[in-house]
Amino acid sequence: RSSYSCCYFVLPCCFFDFHGKYSRRQSKKTQYREYLDFVAQVGFVCGFHVEEDCLRIPSTKRVCLIGKNRTYPSTECALIDKQITQYINNRQTCAVVTCDRRVGFNHKDHSDGVCKEADSELPENETDTAGTIWMPGFQPREKVEQIRNCASLPRDFVDDVVLNVANLLLNATPQKSCSNIHGGNMNTWNQGESLSLKEVAEHLNKETLKRLKSEYGGLQTLLKNNHQVFEVLNGRVHIRDWRKEKPSTKMKPEVKRRLSAEAFKTRLCWFFIHHPDGCSLPSESCPYAHGTEELR
Repeated sequence: RSSYSCCYFVLPCCFFDFHGKYSRRQSKKTQYREYLDFVAQVGFVCGFHVEEDCLRIPSTKRVCLIGKNRTYPSTECALIDKQITQYINNRQTCAVVTCDRRVGFNHKDHSDGVCKEADSELPENETDTAGTIWMPGFQPREKVEQIRNCASLPRDFVDDVVLNVANLLLNATPQKSCSNIHGGNMNTWNQGESLSLKEVAEHLNKETLKRLKSEYGGLQTLLKNNHQVFEVLNGRVHIRDWRKEKPSTKMKPEVKRRLSAEAFKTRLCWFFIHHPDGCSLPSESCPYAHGTEELR
């Protein structure tokens, strides 16, 4: 609600309705065009002459809608308020009649097509409360949206899951060992087995799984976040072998060597600390620190 002299400007972006994500009702229009028409429709229902313009900004969604003046006299505010209430309730029950929502046509024609369904009237209790509450029970989003991509989980919890999953892969039926050459000596480095996400989840306790399920992406997201240790491909989890990582081909070899020598190591190598065979790379080739003395 606003004063009769109020104007508005809106730049539609994300596709949301009054009660959640916007549901498409026409297949002949693009989703963006249909949503623009919906936002314009809301302006018409609220009694505005809605104008459309295109902003000169570097964005694919640059169409804005402006409401500068009303389509009704100030004496009809109570009637428009009831009309808005009915429109919101119809949207909530997904019972709005679709119609031609062109920008710039007469408000009365538009409101007749949008806000009045056949044989639909406001219930008495909604008519009585139309002047006070439009959407009883409406819960707006929190000002600060909770991060739920496993990034906010406690570090000790994440480390524990990473260690458990890594040990599970290392202790599974081993694949053929991968050869590793250090200073001319041939050694074997245990890369472990690959398991599906389902198989990995079956070996985790219920409390851990419950905590992960409360995060977007769950176990898979946590493992992908720890890309130093794991590689998740096609629903299967592998121990990452850094010897197989292909260096960038954009730089000349001498530039690579210079950058590698000057690079600061800010994190400890997980394999150097936890893997039974240590890191598969020598210290000078590993992007992570082999000991605290290498940290910068």
